[in-house]
Amino acid sequence: MSGRPWAVIVGASSGTGAAIAAQVARQPGMDVFGMHRGRYLEQAAEVERQVLATGRRMVMLRGDAGTPEGVARGADALLAAAGPRTVKLFVHSLASASVGRFIPGEQEPLHHRQLHRTFESMAHSFVYWAQALVTRDLLAPSARLLGLTNPLTESLLHNCGAITAAKAALEIYVRHLALELGPLGHRVNLLKFGTVMTPAIRHVYSPEVLARLEDAHRQLNPAGRMCTLEEVARFVTTLVGEEAEWFNGATIDFTGGMTLRLLDIILNGQRAQEASGR
Repeated sequence: MSGRPWAVIVGASSGTGAAIAAQVARQPGMDVFGMHRGRYLEQAAEVERQVLATGRRMVMLRGDAGTPEGVARGADALLAAAGPRTVKLFVHSLASASVGRFIPGEQEPLHHRQLHRTFESMAHSFVYWAQALVTRDLLAPSARLLGLTNPLTESLLHNCGAITAAKAALEIYVRHLALELGPLGHRVNLLKFGTVMTPAIRHVYSPEVLARLEDAHRQLNPAGRMCTLEEVARFVTTLVGEEAEWFNGATIDFTGGMTLRLLDIILNGQRAQEASGR
């Protein structure tokens, strides 16, 4: 066991989790324990290579970090690799979810198994991990636990009701865990950011849809572009420092003003309709 603190990233093989894993290894310089389901094996190997290239230790475990059984297996492996009171940062970056409507129509509605899986992966497992880290005495002094969310909780995006509800539940879990872990010196927060280009998004959508997505974000964001994975990862490193110690139970807005611009577009559209009706 090294004397360096560890970062635990669940959902570490690609996308946001992968970017955070590589960044925290570089700065502030943490050993990394990652867990993933094996969907992106090449990307997982690349993350491992990037972390090891910094001189930090990397343990990448293949398994489902979104179930009670997977959490227990992962936490036991983490304890064996890192030892007690070594985890300075825990990042929950799981994205196993189902899209669809609740009521029957042109398509079959979401099944109860899909709803259960979405909530277990994107919300309940954050609690499972917090419990596992505490009961195994894995948290270092002033540890930071971080969930990830997006502006969907402020919208009614087509077919995303289950995801939105799960993210809303995650926000409530973060607040309550902040109350329970605060007296122990730990901090629990939620980081909200807009759409970033990940392998999962590129796999799901065609190049034409991706182009429309980027164009929409140019209109939504005051900066005229999408947020990047690197920007999110760099900001996470600042949340580990002493300067961010007073954040607790917070939903930190890192959308770049995306929701402000959305409101501006809606209001301007309403004014234009009113003007045309005169």
